[in-house]
Amino acid sequence: DVNLKMPRNNQLLHFAFREDKQWKLQQIQDARNHVNQAIYLLMNRDVNYQFKTGSEVLKLMDAVMLQLSRARNRLTTPATLTLPEIASSGLTKMFTPALPPDILVNFYINLNKLCLTVYQLHVLQPSTTKNFKPAGGSILHNPGAMFEFGSQRYEVSHVHKVECVVPWLNDALVFFTVSLQLCQQLKDKISVFSSYWNYRPY
Repeated sequence: DVNLKMPRNNQLLHFAFREDKQWKLQQIQDARNHVNQAIYLLMNRDVNYQFKTGSEVLKLMDAVMLQLSRARNRLTTPATLTLPEIASSGLTKMFTPALPPDILVNFYINLNKLCLTVYQLHVLQPSTTKNFKPAGGSILHNPGAMFEFGSQRYEVSHVHKVECVVPWLNDALVFFTVSLQLCQQLKDKISVFSSYWNYRPY
C-alpha cells in the first residue's frame, strides 16, 4: 500500500498493487537470468566429463564470473530511465485505484534497498513561455525536469523518494561476492598448476 499526501491541496492519495496482475521488478528478473546462465554453463556437461586442459577450466570460469558480475551489477546499479519510459512502463497499470494522470511512480533496487520514487507532474500549457527542454535518462529525476508524453508536455513539480532495506538482497550481494572470490581462487590455483605442468627443465 502507498499513501501519498499531496502538498498543493493536502489531499491524501491511497493506492495498492492490483491482486489480479503480477508485476516483476526487472532488475531482479535480469539478475536471476544471469544466475541461471551461470548455472547452465556449469551444468552443461555429462557427469563423467573430465577437463583436458587448465585453459579449458579458465575459460569456463571467465564465462561464469561474467554472468555472476552482471547479476551483481543489476542489483548495485539501477537502470537510467527517461520520464516517458517510466510513464509507458507496465508499472503504471499495476495499481488500484488507477494512478492520477499527474502522478508517475518508479521502483528500483539500489544495493540492499528497494526504492520508490513518486513524481508529481505539472501540465505545461502550449502557450507557456518556458523553454521546453526534455530531460534525458536518469535514475532519479529532479523537480523542473520536462518531458513529452501522449502529445502533452509535462514538468516535474515535486519528487518524493522512500526506501526500505530488504535483508535478503544484502545476503544475495554477499553470496555474489563470495562466489566470485571462489571462482578467482580456482582460477589462481589452475594457473599455478598449469605453469608447473608446462615447465620443462632444460
